Amino acid sequence: MSPLPELRYPTLVELFSSARALAARGPALCTLRQVGVSRAGRPLHLLSVGHARRAVLVVAGAHANEPTGGRTLLALAERVLHEEELRDGTSWHFLLCADPDGASLHVTPAPRSLLEYHLGFFRPAGPEQPEWSPAVLPPDRLPPETRALTGVIDELRPYLQVTLHGTDLGGSWVQLTRDIPGLAEPFAKSAAELHIPVETGASDAAGWPASGPGVHVMPEPGADAVHPSMPDDARQSTWYHTHRYGGLTAVVEVPMWASDLVDDPAPHPAPAAAMRRLAHRLLRDALEVERALADARPRLEGVDGPLLRSARWALELIPGLAADWLRTPPADATMAYVGSVDAFGRRLPLRAAAMLLRVLRESDDRAAPRLERLVATWSDAFAERFRARWVPLEHQVEHQSRTVVAAALHARERPV
Repeated sequence: MSPLPELRYPTLVELFSSARALAARGPALCTLRQVGVSRAGRPLHLLSVGHARRAVLVVAGAHANEPTGGRTLLALAERVLHEEELRDGTSWHFLLCADPDGASLHVTPAPRSLLEYHLGFFRPAGPEQPEWSPAVLPPDRLPPETRALTGVIDELRPYLQVTLHGTDLGGSWVQLTRDIPGLAEPFAKSAAELHIPVETGASDAAGWPASGPGVHVMPEPGADAVHPSMPDDARQSTWYHTHRYGGLTAVVEVPMWASDLVDDPAPHPAPAAAMRRLAHRLLRDALEVERALADARPRLEGVDGPLLRSARWALELIPGLAADWLRTPPADATMAYVGSVDAFGRRLPLRAAAMLLRVLRESDDRAAPRLERLVATWSDAFAERFRARWVPLEHQVEHQSRTVVAAALHARERPV
């Protein structure tokens, strides 16, 4: 990958400071208040612009390793404050960070390569993720971040919730809990103008209806899951909490590094063989991480922090996921879809290895150097295979912002 210019994603302190400064500039329109606390006692803050009953809720920081959303949220709040037409009968509400504990553990504010990104990587295990926890935990065990988020939804009853997500390497796509007619065109136009590929075959959304390239509509609850082995079914997440008030959720994904291999709609010539190869590689890579963990386990006696829990969670998912891939692939499997699966298959064991590496480094464990070489090798191979190119931070933010505004305007016209 080519050298990158300096860039920064906002820290939690910077997010709050910027939101407070914006609220101070428009006190007649803006409020900033605490709406909950994390498990570790960190505050969750909501910035509101406008007072109309009809509401849009924008959520950043649901996944700690997807830092673009915080910068996008600030850009959107600034735009809403200054563009009166966006506030025409609509109030906007911005949850600064849904998982501040996770954000405090992901430490790559200015990654210059996929290796640097992974050396500071953290993504919580499913039960500790605020949006996903309802899919894997009973209601009485939900973390306080989840309860704060659903409490905000219950209070605002937004016609649209937008949650800002991202991917390390790939393309941009949108997931909708209900269709938003008209969104596909401005989404595609923005991506083209900013040279961001559209992930037309996102593996997360295999077999879902599409209202346009890269704009996927989630199946109704009760339909077959894309990956039956995966416990975190999106249809049981907080994304569907808006439905009880007639609303919907849009998940806007944007890449840090782009790859043109994920937007090829041509049919794959041999998808079944490709999926078998990717499943076997996934199992082989996971076994390498499992061996490193087994070697270090006697020296990790009594260690049970979030990094180790998350590494184990990722490894536990892999056998079932590989089995899912060994089933008959979708009849419409495209080059883009197989490319997306390829990326996912590289990503999961690499993340587990990266988080385990951080645990081993903290104790100066003898297994750390070998695991560091593995993380470096996999990071470089990932970048090389997908011909990764950096998406300038301002382009990531602009594309995500444009898509949120387009979703808000088109969803406002959607019949309930």
